[in-house]
Amino acid sequence: MRDFSGTVALVTGGAQGMGRAICQKLAEYGASVAVTDADLDGAKATADELSAGLAFHYDVTSWDGARQVVRDVEGELGPIGVLVNNAGVSRRVVFLDLPEAEWDRVVAVNLKGVFNTCRAVLPGMVERRSGRVVNIASILGKTGEEGFAHYAASKFGVIGLTQTVAAEMAPYGITANAVCPGIVDTPMWADLYKDALAQSDMFSSEDDVRAFVVSRIPLGRTQPAEDIAEMVAFLASDLGRNMTGGSYHVDGGMVPR
Repeated sequence: MRDFSGTVALVTGGAQGMGRAICQKLAEYGASVAVTDADLDGAKATADELSAGLAFHYDVTSWDGARQVVRDVEGELGPIGVLVNNAGVSRRVVFLDLPEAEWDRVVAVNLKGVFNTCRAVLPGMVERRSGRVVNIASILGKTGEEGFAHYAASKFGVIGLTQTVAAEMAPYGITANAVCPGIVDTPMWADLYKDALAQSDMFSSEDDVRAFVVSRIPLGRTQPAEDIAEMVAFLASDLGRNMTGGSYHVDGGMVPR
């Protein structure tokens, strides 16, 4: 069952969207949740909603920040048993217009951030010979998409990193898996609809963009953030104890394999 009583979970990017939903779900199942985010006020707002949660400022692109937040979380809440690398950013930019700074920003948050946090948390899990790592990738970690070279590259990298961590950590009883969301109702996707409207002559409104996106989903609906959170909770629980190195779609059938 999904019972996290006595478990400390660290979630990155917990201030809003999927991260907020993941924090809420893990707390609902009994975890003490470290809500981390570069937006400390947003993290505090999420933590205030939880039965057991504390907010911590954390810029995932900083290695020093990663080590410090692990020290802070374990000092306040105890050893980290579940790590959820959720922090992510994206903008729609066609490849020939993609500036180096935007490439660096997306890769730093989406991929280096996963490396930094795993690298800081895993030694403690190895010492305790237990732990769960769940990384949020994307269906664009399986297939490229026009306007998302930087994002897709970062998420392909997250899946490769997850597979390698899973292989190296298995002898210590630690699992590592990736969740690949599709089109999720979050503030990031609302911004992407605006990008598409501004950059394409196909659409006359954001509602047109959304309708086009939904038309590509076999089940005909976007995914609520809670659905991603449930998959995270499953993989982090004892129900997922024999699952490691996998990447699991929650996408309404957009990428069937």
